[in-house]
Amino acid sequence: MVRVASTFGRSGTHDYVLVRATAIILTLYALFMVGFFVATPEVTYQVWTGLFANLWVKVFTLLAYTAVLIHGWIGIWQVLTDYVKKSSRRAFVQLVVSVALIVMWLTILFVLWGV
Repeated sequence: MVRVASTFGRSGTHDYVLVRATAIILTLYALFMVGFFVATPEVTYQVWTGLFANLWVKVFTLLAYTAVLIHGWIGIWQVLTDYVKKSSRRAFVQLVVSVALIVMWLTILFVLWGV
């Protein structure tokens, strides 16, 4: 079995399962948010901050955002390996995307938990 260090999973099958699992998490989060907006007659700042004052909402949001990043990384890796043939160029783009994803994850962590 070929192991590629730049994939998120250990193999194509593992990546396939990760993409499906992250899609399920994102679907559940989307249903939760739709349910919240449908059940809440008026969304004000107090209602919104009250929702995110719950620890489980913060954890669920962080899990959903992490799922977005994993889903995105696997997708961009597949596109880059298919269409960017020069390995040095592909490595550079992967580095840029990796740094951007890490910055985005740290940003959502800061936004959810603040200082």
